[in-house]
Amino acid sequence: MFAVTRRPVRDPMLDLLYNLERRMGKIFNEPLTFVDWATPELTTAAWVPLVDIFEEPEHIRIVAEIPGVKPENVKISVEDNFLTIQGTKEQVAEEKAEKVHRYERTYGAFERSFTLPGTVHAEAIKATYENGLLTLILPKLEKAKARQIKLELAPQKTLKA
Repeated sequence: MFAVTRRPVRDPMLDLLYNLERRMGKIFNEPLTFVDWATPELTTAAWVPLVDIFEEPEHIRIVAEIPGVKPENVKISVEDNFLTIQGTKEQVAEEKAEKVHRYERTYGAFERSFTLPGTVHAEAIKATYENGLLTLILPKLEKAKARQIKLELAPQKTLKA
């Protein structure tokens, strides 16, 4: 008795699509490899707040969405060259409802870290919290701020004939 094994026939079109997908992934990911977007591990964070980062002449401003988080549950720290925002959003049990149909809001711990550029004065960072938005102001060092340089005209020499 003979056992015949056949190699499955692969569709060349699927191979082409697979290779194209890999190459497109490289093209789109390679230009952004210099950006250090730290993503938290799933074991350390239940959710990640969304942030907007703005650079202005005097400072960098980070605005994080943390609705429903009490200010006393937010911790902001700077260690070495990292700014870290941590906190907890507590779930409030609904006692009036007879039946819960859906929970879509996220609760639990969160953590978000950012690498600080060398132009930031870390000791002077300020934070405010209003209407679910955490705003961090990261002032720039004096040497990093843009400044105007006055143009001085050299005295004109007169030509003697």
